[in-house]
Amino acid sequence: MQLEQMRQEYSTQSLHRKDLESTPLKQFEKWFNHALDAKLLEPNAMSLATVGEDMMPSIRTVLLKIYDENGFVFFSNYKSKKAKQIEQNPKAALHFAWLPLERQVKIEGTIEQISKTDSLKYFLSRPKGSQIGAYISHQSEIISSRSLLEAKFNEMKNKFLKGEVPFPSFWGGYLLKPTVIEFWQGGQDRLHDRFEYRLLEDNTWEINRLEP
Repeated sequence: MQLEQMRQEYSTQSLHRKDLESTPLKQFEKWFNHALDAKLLEPNAMSLATVGEDMMPSIRTVLLKIYDENGFVFFSNYKSKKAKQIEQNPKAALHFAWLPLERQVKIEGTIEQISKTDSLKYFLSRPKGSQIGAYISHQSEIISSRSLLEAKFNEMKNKFLKGEVPFPSFWGGYLLKPTVIEFWQGGQDRLHDRFEYRLLEDNTWEINRLEP
């Protein structure tokens, strides 16, 4: 099939100003619950875009683990490529693609590390295998083979077989504090419904409809 012939019409839903919540976090919660109810595969998967001092954008998929009135939290190695870019430029963007619902959510904001206490709390809630994976991984560094990684994992698995995995000092959470959030609902003939919440200086949110 030729790519230019691939076309999906969006016509199942629409989005109106009267349907929107007063704050983007409430609106996000409403849509996220819809994604859960629809049993989408990993609805908390989101693309994270960062830009370092070389101005070259980088993007990857991470998992949203916490969201509240403060923003959106994910976890990572603090020595990874994304961490270095965040240190150089603490601005980032998130993107949720809930295609079966014909929806997207785009988020821009500033990003910072969360407290060690909160990172530890989440670390202790993870399965032991995931704890060991975070403990042994030098994320984004070159490694000669997968077998070497598996050997490191098995060594630590045996070492901590009957004990707790130490909390890695180089691992923890990031909080993205949103300044712009857009809700996108697919529309027929590409006349999509797009509403943008923008944070004002008085910490209130301005809502505007955008052209598709």
